Amino acid sequence: MERTKNQLDTNGLNMSYIWMICLVAACGGLLFGYDWVVIGGAKPFYEAYFAITDPAQSGWAMSSALVGCVLGAAISGWSADRFGRKKPLILAAILFTISAWGTATASNFDLFVIYRIIGGIGIGLASALSPMYIAEISPAEKRGKFVAINQLTIVIGVLAAQLVNLMIADPVASNATQADILATWNGQSGWRWMFGAELVPALAFLVLMFFVPESPRWLAKDGQYEKASRMLGKIGGDDYAKQTLADIRQTLVGETHKVSLSELGKPSVRPILIIGIVLAVFQQWCGINVIFNYAQEIFASAGFDINSTLKSIVATGLINLLFTLIALPMVDKIGRRKLMLIGSAGLTIIYGMMAAAYASGMLGLPVLLLVLAAIAIYALTLAPVTWVLLSEIFPNRVRGLAMSAGTLALWIACFILTYTFPLLNAGLGAAGSFLLYGLICFAGLIFIYRKVPETKGVTLEALEAQLAQGKVELTQAKASTSA
Repeated sequence: MERTKNQLDTNGLNMSYIWMICLVAACGGLLFGYDWVVIGGAKPFYEAYFAITDPAQSGWAMSSALVGCVLGAAISGWSADRFGRKKPLILAAILFTISAWGTATASNFDLFVIYRIIGGIGIGLASALSPMYIAEISPAEKRGKFVAINQLTIVIGVLAAQLVNLMIADPVASNATQADILATWNGQSGWRWMFGAELVPALAFLVLMFFVPESPRWLAKDGQYEKASRMLGKIGGDDYAKQTLADIRQTLVGETHKVSLSELGKPSVRPILIIGIVLAVFQQWCGINVIFNYAQEIFASAGFDINSTLKSIVATGLINLLFTLIALPMVDKIGRRKLMLIGSAGLTIIYGMMAAAYASGMLGLPVLLLVLAAIAIYALTLAPVTWVLLSEIFPNRVRGLAMSAGTLALWIACFILTYTFPLLNAGLGAAGSFLLYGLICFAGLIFIYRKVPETKGVTLEALEAQLAQGKVELTQAKASTSA
């Protein structure tokens, strides 16, 4: 049957089919964003219900999901190489569903934490596998945009959680005590609905994942060449399938199905792995999560009359979403390397200005504008591009394991960032802390300029060959015509 013009682009690609697959896979990002953020809005209410007054216990409730994230990221590579990309993503959907139901119905604090950790495992799996799966499905010239969609769904998930929290919560008096909150609908039931609302997208993700195909690159690696060919044929036709499958098979010559950790230490893989880990750590240590976590304090210091924490957080979420949308076409048009350089340079300057503002006591509107500018630059550059690079730079044979290592490094870096900021803020003050983050961003700028190649428009197989031989140009890699 002849495909319609809406289905087929000028390169013979079945765009409606690709969009469908990628959007379903990107639901993992949406649940990642929702699960990660929903707890912030529910915090004062579940703390009242569980009578949490100890700061250490409060911190454990907020950060317990990180334990699951590290575990999920750690097993993502093994599961992806052993079972493919589809089955572990289905597992992630199941874990999100269990976590949503469990946290919403938890009768005591220990159960609440256990279900948060289960959700964290889902986050760790989805954060590694969703972008990797999308990268392996997408044609080279459109790969950046499609993988960036995963970041867009993360941002949508974040904003959805913020809006759900805002809509569910009843107004609370600013001077309300924990006992007062416990007596309200928020303290008894409202926070449960905030967590339970995740059941809707979690169940949708679980059902839809059964209707998407397995990654053709994993199928080829597993020796299922006919299935891989049929899958590639649905994406771009017979010629596309033949050429792409031939490229994939070339990268797998002499390789066995089993992949061990020692593979990551090989001279052809180690330099690429180091680049991936540094980029993953840098995305966290650039300090933007501090901006998100302390948005309420910053808005309050700016002197704006925002009635609640939830409303101020939604404002940052809207900025995040707007500039993530702007970023989608830019990833493939401008390129990964240029956007990373722009992002690291922009944050270096903004953090320097924030440090100067805090040091001089010039708060209010200037600080507010700098905060929004930092969020905008991050959403436009480092947030989506890091995931794109991580999903595409690793060789086919070790992509699952290497992506797992990169994502594991990211979550460990997130854990360190979360726990060190209060200490840094106490020891260095806000000015010193933002100055330190500015220095980290400057170091990231130097690393990207010297080590990170441009990868736009290159097939995963051509990119693998060029990276292994050290032949990828830093300024602009040549696009492969075989995509």
